Amino acid sequence: MATGRTYNDAIDALNSLQTPYAVIEARRKAGIRPDAASVREMRAYLARIGYAPRDLDRLNIVHVAGTKGKGSTCAFVDSILARYQQKGGPPHRVGLFTSPHLIAVRERIRINSVPISEELFAKYFFEVWDRLEENKDVAADAAVSGSKPIYARYLTLMSYHVFLSEGVDAAVYETGIGGEFDATNVVERPVASGISTLGIDHVFVLGDTVDKIAWHKAGIMKPGSPAFTIEQVPEAAEVLKKRAVEKGVDLRFLDIDPRLVDVKIRPGATFQKKNATLAVALAGTALKRLDPSFSPRPDALPQEFVDGLEQVVWRGRCEVKDEDSVVWHVDGAHTVDSLKMAARWFVGECANRSEAGPKVLIFNQQGRTEAVDFLDGLCNTVKNADPAGKGFEHVIFCTNVTYAATGYKRGMCQLSDVARADANSADFVNRQHNPADIANMTQQRVFAERWKTLDPSANIMLIPSIEEALNTARSLAEKEGEKKAQALITGSLHLVGGALGILEGADAL
Repeated sequence: MATGRTYNDAIDALNSLQTPYAVIEARRKAGIRPDAASVREMRAYLARIGYAPRDLDRLNIVHVAGTKGKGSTCAFVDSILARYQQKGGPPHRVGLFTSPHLIAVRERIRINSVPISEELFAKYFFEVWDRLEENKDVAADAAVSGSKPIYARYLTLMSYHVFLSEGVDAAVYETGIGGEFDATNVVERPVASGISTLGIDHVFVLGDTVDKIAWHKAGIMKPGSPAFTIEQVPEAAEVLKKRAVEKGVDLRFLDIDPRLVDVKIRPGATFQKKNATLAVALAGTALKRLDPSFSPRPDALPQEFVDGLEQVVWRGRCEVKDEDSVVWHVDGAHTVDSLKMAARWFVGECANRSEAGPKVLIFNQQGRTEAVDFLDGLCNTVKNADPAGKGFEHVIFCTNVTYAATGYKRGMCQLSDVARADANSADFVNRQHNPADIANMTQQRVFAERWKTLDPSANIMLIPSIEEALNTARSLAEKEGEKKAQALITGSLHLVGGALGILEGADAL
């Protein structure tokens, strides 16, 4: 299959592991969901590349699940641990595994907070590929002989190989979807498990009620490893407590850490302070495992914790980018509750600017039928926060196609390296959505119809690419003279990644 050994070759081979839209739809109609076999298969693949679950103990893994805030929590933990690593450790090397990526796939696998290089990605990708080929009959009872894990699971498998090979001694893992049957759940003895705020998301896979979803998320808790969570709705809290008892796990519910009172968390909203609280508990537990003498004061956080929390870099979340005619507010919120939070953050940012121009929304969420219900809270939160009850004057629904002329690929004139342009295009490829729906903007038309009922006064536009959506927002701003348009880009991390790639001309974040 894969004869090359370049980064481009690795990305092409990786994309061949994406599950096509037609297969996803057939499984959905048949009611096929991930189950315990998913984790058994991952253990089999782990064996085929030469590892057992106990080998992962060397990584001292902090495992995080949740609906909202799990990515931010992971970023906080990574940032705190990085401050100790920079002082000479322990830890000496810190790994971070997250998903999805914003621009480049290699963003998902970071060492000391930096995405691994294209060269390292290609090297380890094909080492895993070749080991799977060479040991294709190992554990064939749990995974089909000669098979390879699908896209996200392959990257999870690869991350273990990268971190073990590179001498990582503390790793932070964000689950993909759920927890119980997630690809990351082959870890048997995490240093600590954390569960961020729970809500409704991925209903086909996880269930349509918060208690069903909580059951899945609780799956990452392991006997012998401390577990932490924050305030949850009663139904979710009850399930977490019950599963903790069943598993023999000490689960602690955390109130906002009073030591955060003078720490400049961004944004300073309650939800982010909860994420920071969870991160403080997880990072502290990891540091105690690495250095038994570690003993922070109960009344004040160590300076490394403060610096890690205040200086964290987590792209695509609550970012503000100021241009000549537009102030871009970028947040990858993609659930009902997180979009309300993003809207409140956006309104607060706009309120601080005396010469703020019209509010512009750029939104997309592809392939999830329930996404149309995300719009109500987003629209009403912004309208209710305005003294005159004014919402977004302009609303743009676009696809996740990046560029107008070249689709997912950047124009050759924009790059000195043609190969890098090709790789950048391939990193964005997503075969899990119906190409006809994207071409016809089917989902976007549904969004537009809903918004008309929510705010008939809004100027609603359907734009086929992210690039054209950004340019449309700029043209709207130019009509306002000196007032800068206030644009919110949200609804999807894929949309946010494409937008940031265009705004910054970046190949990775």
